[in-house]
Amino acid sequence: MKLGRLNHIGVATPSIADSVAFYRDVMGATHIHDPFDLPEQGVKVCFVDTPTDSSGLGGMNGTQIELIEPLPGNTSIAAFLERNPQGGQHHLCYEVPDIHVAKAEFEALGKRVLGEPRIGAHGTLIFFVHPRDMGGVLTEIMETPKEGAH
Repeated sequence: MKLGRLNHIGVATPSIADSVAFYRDVMGATHIHDPFDLPEQGVKVCFVDTPTDSSGLGGMNGTQIELIEPLPGNTSIAAFLERNPQGGQHHLCYEVPDIHVAKAEFEALGKRVLGEPRIGAHGTLIFFVHPRDMGGVLTEIMETPKEGAH
């Protein structure tokens, strides 16, 4: 397994609207995508671009912040927010060229992969690896998005 690009940092939040205001007004974010529901995962998400260089211009080549708000019925993000009422870092997401090869490699190392690969918020396949097997960090593994993907 070779470490790929850090695609995004997932941040659980009780309110995407409040978090968008924070990243815009306090952190100076200038490119915030429109929030959208991801009902198959029980969440609403919104991506905030970070600058790719000192010019302050962001985009898909820079690491993003993924704001995650639970939809009604979601138990995992809701439970996280019960323990962390203000929200906080939920996971780190790294890219890989082939999701199925990566899954097989993690499993061969004895790492607990949480479920089968499924479509994530960027429209590409993802899976999660249990935090107890990843130095205490819930880790999302994502197939590198193709050109033009969200």
